[in-house]
Order: sequence, then C-alpha cells, then structure tokens
Amino acid sequence: MACMVTDIGGIDDRSFNASAWKGLQEAKAASTKLAEPKNVSSKAEADYVPNLTQFAQQGCNFTLAVGGLMGDATKQVAAANADKQFAIVDASIPGATNVYPMQFDTAQAAFLAGYLSAGYSKSKKVATYGGLKIPPVTIFMDGFADGVAYWNQQKSDKVQVLGWDKAAQNGSFAESFTDQTKGKALSDGFVAQGADVIMPVAGGTGLGTAANAGSKYAVVWVDVDGCESAEQYCSSFLTTVVKNIPEAVKEAAVKGADSTSMLTGSYLGTLENNGVSIAPYHEFDSKVSAELKGEVDKLKADIISGAVKVTSPAQPK
Repeated sequence: MACMVTDIGGIDDRSFNASAWKGLQEAKAASTKLAEPKNVSSKAEADYVPNLTQFAQQGCNFTLAVGGLMGDATKQVAAANADKQFAIVDASIPGATNVYPMQFDTAQAAFLAGYLSAGYSKSKKVATYGGLKIPPVTIFMDGFADGVAYWNQQKSDKVQVLGWDKAAQNGSFAESFTDQTKGKALSDGFVAQGADVIMPVAGGTGLGTAANAGSKYAVVWVDVDGCESAEQYCSSFLTTVVKNIPEAVKEAAVKGADSTSMLTGSYLGTLENNGVSIAPYHEFDSKVSAELKGEVDKLKADIISGAVKVTSPAQPK
C-alpha cells in the first residue's frame, strides 16, 4: 500500500500536495501490486512525525512525505522503520538508504517564465512572492528574477522585479501556504506599485492572487498547470512553472511496489527530462506574440545545452 503525508498546505491546495496525490493515484492504476492509496494532511509541523509513524505502523510499504519542511521528521521515522520504504519530495536525506529523494531544478523553468513575463509586461514591472522562505520556494523566485534580468540584458530593457531580491536573498512572503487573504493583500500591494504579472509560490495562498486578477494583472502559477488544477481562474494564468511531481511520484511508487529491495539513487527533474517545464499559454495564446514564443523556445534549448546557465543557492545538490 502506498501512503502520503502532506505538508501543511493540505491535499486540496490545487498545487504541490494535490499533484503528489495525483501521482500516487496514477501509480495505483499502473500497478496491480498497489492497494488504494491513503493520505493524511498535516495541520502543523508537530503532526509530521505522528502522521508518518502512523502509516509506517499501518503497513504502508511506500510512504511519501511531501515537502522540504518534512526532511527532519522523515529522517527520524525512516530510521525507526528501517525495513519500510519512504520517499520525499523536495528534500534529500544523506545516509537514509530507505528514503528515495525527488527534487526539481525549478529555477530552469522559472527562468523561462521570468523571461516570458518581462516580454509580456506592459508596465515594465512584474512581481513574485513566496509562502515561506525555504529553498523549494526561493528556487522559483531566483529563476524568475534571473529570467527577467536575462530579458533586460538581451533587450537593453529595464523591467523591474518586485517581491524578490536574488542577490540579497530577501523578499515578500505570506508566511502561509493556505491564507488566500494574505495572497490577495500581497498582490494588491504589487499592483499598487504597477505590477501587471505576479507569480505566487505559495500553494493555496496563491489562489487569493488568482481570484483577484481579472483584467488587472496576469498570474504565473506554479507546480501544476493552473488551467487544470484551478481551471476557474484559467483566464488569469499566463503560464505555469510546472514541476512534474505526478510522474516522478508515480514512477517511484510503482518501482517501490514492484521491488523486493529498497529504491536506490534519486530523481532530479530538469528541462531536459521534462521534470520541469512551463505550461501552454492556454487563454493567453493569442496575447503572446509569435516572436516571444519563439524566444522562449530557443531559451529552453539554450538552457538544456548549457549555453545559458541557470543558478540558484537553492538548487538541489
């Protein structure tokens, strides 16, 4: 049986946790050795160890921890249940041979989204904010800011990024992955400063940004294509910085179910292996020029080839 413990964002965040759960459901459909998966949502960090322990004791032979914040708890519970297979999204736990790590170089895809946003912006101001100041969040913000900077370099332009200073590693955070009111307030502040594209990296908090967009600004969603996960706001989504969590989780869970030994190695999602990407433009397709689309495609190829380097202090090591 495959089981999943979510971070504090909950299973219905339309983003990170929801995409991991989709992966487990797809694994069940692909493997006759997996029973119906189970999940439990953590309400606070104090829930991580009890929730993981509960599943280990219930006979889950593949227990997935969703989120970098769960690293310490997963390490503790995995050590106490050395015969059980664990996996974690957005963290690596050195020495824990029964924990399979899945990480994503989202800076690469966010770089594309930053370049796209700078090219799309009419006000020459774009913005981003995070849920919490942790590496799986700031890696998006780093890539986005660098993509804008690359646009400015290539076009001799001066598009400004509000909400994140990569050099200082400091910016705007909601301190929540669930507070939509805070997401709206942060977005209102950016709009007041002139931003016409906003990228929330904040799970469900970002729904407050999406719901309030209208014609005032476009939204860059993250993790899972917003037009699929929050389709009611599709008209606001310029694109999404996608982490292919479902495919990574599905593959790990199926291998874990079919194996008589612990999973080895690790997974790193990149543009090259389609572990990260930007989603189709959907309702913005006619609003993004053919020239800009072509430049984004070329930039993707240049990042894959190494001609353009994407760096972030938060990149998986």
